Amino acid sequence: MHGPGSLGKGKMSMDAKDFKKVLKEGEGVYVEFKRGRTGAEDDTYETICSFLNRFGGDIFLGVEDDRTVTGVPHNSIPNFTKNIISMLGDPNIISPTIQISPGSFEYEGKDIIHIHVPMSSEPHTFKKLYYDRIGDSDIKMRSTSMITSMFLRKLNIHTEEKVYPYIEDDDLRFDLFPKIRIMAETRQENHPWKNMTDKEIIQSSKLYAQDPETGKWGYNLAAVLLLGKDEAIKRVCSVHRTDALLRKVNVDRYDDRLIVETNLIESYGLLMGFAQKHLLDKFHLEDSKTFSLSGAITREMIVNSLMHREYTDGFHARFVIEKDRMYVENANRAAGAGPITPKNIKPNSKNPIIAAFFRNIGYADEMGSGTRNLYNYVKKYSNKYPELIEDDIFKIIVPLDDSYSFDANIGHPKAMDMSDLTDTESKVYALICTGNMSTAAMIAEAALLSVRTVERTLAILSEHGYIRRVGGKRYGKWTTASKS
Repeated sequence: MHGPGSLGKGKMSMDAKDFKKVLKEGEGVYVEFKRGRTGAEDDTYETICSFLNRFGGDIFLGVEDDRTVTGVPHNSIPNFTKNIISMLGDPNIISPTIQISPGSFEYEGKDIIHIHVPMSSEPHTFKKLYYDRIGDSDIKMRSTSMITSMFLRKLNIHTEEKVYPYIEDDDLRFDLFPKIRIMAETRQENHPWKNMTDKEIIQSSKLYAQDPETGKWGYNLAAVLLLGKDEAIKRVCSVHRTDALLRKVNVDRYDDRLIVETNLIESYGLLMGFAQKHLLDKFHLEDSKTFSLSGAITREMIVNSLMHREYTDGFHARFVIEKDRMYVENANRAAGAGPITPKNIKPNSKNPIIAAFFRNIGYADEMGSGTRNLYNYVKKYSNKYPELIEDDIFKIIVPLDDSYSFDANIGHPKAMDMSDLTDTESKVYALICTGNMSTAAMIAEAALLSVRTVERTLAILSEHGYIRRVGGKRYGKWTTASKS
């Protein structure tokens, strides 16, 4: 999963041709323009700090916010560059210090200083303050929750591995193990867990571990979340909760609500029950077998939310069913930002211990299969595609259309036309039809939408077969599928 920035993960060198494309796309989560006539000022270092703390990016000195290229004084480039290197090596300015070597290039007779900032593996401050990159802005992080979320992104260990030596056997639901063995054997005949003791299953699943700092052994957070009694879960993870809401009539509040705060084994069943209660059950025939499309879709949504959630974040997860869509959202240790599709997905387990346990009992399949399944099943359920959005809050949005039936049209598939598109999709598609829109930034400006919304919409239109990319990622353009 990756960010959709104009330079991708960041490009070390730059020339006029590359910069021309960057200039057209404008500022965003990965790109910042600075006037720079007198060198790098405080706002430049704020951006450097925010890029370090987010996904990295590129700063261009000598460019106004409105994309006007004013350049920097040619004779001042050596001093400006030397000063930037010196400031980034001063712990009173950027802490921890960072080594970055700015470059320069000429564009239409003007000199530009290019500062490529990598994503850092640790949090940084500028003059003792933390900054984060949100959209095209550098945000000063003042709240504890924002700073905590940023630290979690930088951790080299998964928070599910945290050991709690004071959690004892009495804090766990050992009564769940008969059910767990049956589920594992249903998934795989003669599963090894069949003949293991409860403690052996716990050991083999890495739910009992040694704290690397204290040397003490104990149950970890994954064990408590998977098998803990409700009171034990509240003691170690008080923010663990999923709000399930139905909003079809009373959209300001809810028509039905279920608060789930129990172990993950039973949370799955409760949330699936809520979905079954409120969704139209469209059975689907595949390989001479029928199965519930709504069940297959909500399984992927709920499992993803339970399996890849950042449980130490204060954001309460939600599963919401509305008239024309349903969605899940949960705290996330983001590895990038932007839409996820079967073509660009890079499997990245946020809680590998929990994920492995889920796979053993049949709640989940191999990494990456969930996205492919969602795209397949949602298209058959509502004739549209889902949206999966990677960010600090991860979201899966599934369109709903109770009037559509895939199986009723077998042999006579529903023709794709503009009525299939949402208002946003129609607006973006119409702009592409003009032939003058080559980048997401250009479309966003013309459509009065955010670049992120346009990027998600482009991904959906492309997957749907309405549009395609011609001429490559860097210099190409979007065009309708019927045009060359």
